[in-house]
Amino acid sequence: MSSDTVSYIRSTALLSRHDSRLLIVDVQEKLLPAIANADLLVANCTRLVQGAQILGVPVTATEQYPKGLGSTTPSLAHFLPERLEKNRFSSAEVLNWGNAAAEPAGRFRIVVAGIEAHVCVLQTVLDLLAQGFDVHVPADAVSSRSDFNRQIALDRLVSSGAVVTTTESVLFEWCEVAGTAEFKQISQLIR
Repeated sequence: MSSDTVSYIRSTALLSRHDSRLLIVDVQEKLLPAIANADLLVANCTRLVQGAQILGVPVTATEQYPKGLGSTTPSLAHFLPERLEKNRFSSAEVLNWGNAAAEPAGRFRIVVAGIEAHVCVLQTVLDLLAQGFDVHVPADAVSSRSDFNRQIALDRLVSSGAVVTTTESVLFEWCEVAGTAEFKQISQLIR
């Protein structure tokens, strides 16, 4: 049987650019000096945003009480001209996405990155799961002031139904195939 006549069935556990959104949570200037591995966090959040933009995945960003905690770090803000301000730790309220079943664009998968893993990221992910979204958290794109708090948050997210993954996994799942102009751009992001 030729490969042309065999239909390809892709796992429903894999992300697709067609059913995903990216949410960057509170990567703010005044918080970063206290965050473990802040440089890696910002670099991976930037890779995710750039990859999402290349592949047509909608991106949303939030800022926790920017009057007190400052705005999104400039290197990332450059790619995120619009950011939603919030006071509640969870970003779910300001997103106003309703629930996965009512999502008109079919974007029921949310990739969540940012800080702090055990506060705003955790509460956002748990709220999105409660609304029926399929939530993926790249472990190398979330952090906290201590690695202990980050690890406890990741463990709790897994036990609550979120998928913990990596930045590269997200980007290549969204890309899906090699040999395209998009693949070449994504490959450049991870070098």
